[in-house]
Amino acid sequence: MLKVNLSDTIAAISTAAGSGGIGIVRISGNEAIYIADSIFISPKGKKLAEQKSHTIHYGSIYDEGNIIDEVLVSLMKAPNTYTREDVVEINTHGGYRAVTAVLKAVIRKGARLAEPGEFTKRAFLNGRIDLTQAEAVSDIINAKTDKSRELAVARLKGRLSAEIKEIRESILTMLAHIEAAIAYPEHDDETMTYSMIEKGTREALARVDRLIATADTGKIYNDGIKTVILGKPNVGKSSLLNTLLEEDRVIVTDIPGTTRDVVSEYINVGGIPLNIIDTAGIRATDDIIEKIGVDKSRRLAEEADLILLMFDGSRELSDEDRELIALTRDKKTIALINKLDLERRLDIKDIDAINISIKNNTGITEIYDRIKEMFALGDIESSNEALISGERNKASLLRAKQYLENVIETVENTMPEDFVSMDLTAAYEALGEITGETLEEDIIDKIFSEFCLGK
Repeated sequence: MLKVNLSDTIAAISTAAGSGGIGIVRISGNEAIYIADSIFISPKGKKLAEQKSHTIHYGSIYDEGNIIDEVLVSLMKAPNTYTREDVVEINTHGGYRAVTAVLKAVIRKGARLAEPGEFTKRAFLNGRIDLTQAEAVSDIINAKTDKSRELAVARLKGRLSAEIKEIRESILTMLAHIEAAIAYPEHDDETMTYSMIEKGTREALARVDRLIATADTGKIYNDGIKTVILGKPNVGKSSLLNTLLEEDRVIVTDIPGTTRDVVSEYINVGGIPLNIIDTAGIRATDDIIEKIGVDKSRRLAEEADLILLMFDGSRELSDEDRELIALTRDKKTIALINKLDLERRLDIKDIDAINISIKNNTGITEIYDRIKEMFALGDIESSNEALISGERNKASLLRAKQYLENVIETVENTMPEDFVSMDLTAAYEALGEITGETLEEDIIDKIFSEFCLGK
């Protein structure tokens, strides 16, 4: 479990592993500037502690008397920093050796290695961002398309936070009214009280419903559409994946059963990320390895958001084809009849299929159009829409919805105000889970533990 001691000074490498132009070691905490000063030497003898905030300084990093690297040091003093603590970022030459040596020197001087997501968790605990904004940081890092990045940036700016805050404030106003009515019954107009509560609750419920309705859209833009290419061997599944990716990602041969395991990649379809998966051809086989691949293909088909079901148009419909049609009958499926360039022998009735020729690159744009039509998401204004992202937020909204519906039922049955107060309080707390104001610490720990190291 990730526990944060805010008195510690933490450090981590904040750039990706591997060679590059620069590498960055980030330090945050009360001793960040002191630690940096203890290993940094400027040509003019500057001390970082004496310099203005948000300035950059040239010099060298030394460890035990030996120079490690020439660096640029970014100095940012609290509270106007990412964590609201003193932050120092040491920009080294890129590469594993240089950046790791600097990190080791920082740790030797008293910092400890940060846990995954600990910098962002400190920003949350110190009140600079709420939990929806913290999760948006992770979503920006992991964004698969420009549209998913734009939507995450909107959450980072606080669009979802503002919507949740307004709903909670409306609930709080109703609770205050109820408490006043209970405390001063001689001034209570019961009809007016219940009328106001019902109206306010229905308005809050409508806003919660609108947010719940964005859950699937947010999930699609954030996680992508899990798309499985399914078919019997040699219908062109791997060739289709290569065509969609515009690269030779998968080995293609005329030998049936070449693909024995799944191959997964992301592609961008009109701003929507598709997590597209090539699977082993489904057929009866005595080959143990191929059989494992076939079984995995079946499981992936059951879990998929979308199936691209491929047929060989130059062959008659087989028992394996019929089995695949039955397997995908209740799934979102786009049927593709490949090998349009060859003589047509396949006859499939009652299936709206797209005729394609991967060899001649025919019909591919129609696949994109069909996907966008099937997952009609509408026009989303990234800066104005409050979209939720993730099952955690959706679950909290669904609980809030249930509590608000309980309130309406209580009011309609003219039950005591105490029951109304209990459900409104529960709805208020459920919504607070989304921003992190009422969420249990162990759940918060889990959320940040899934962040990348150094963020």
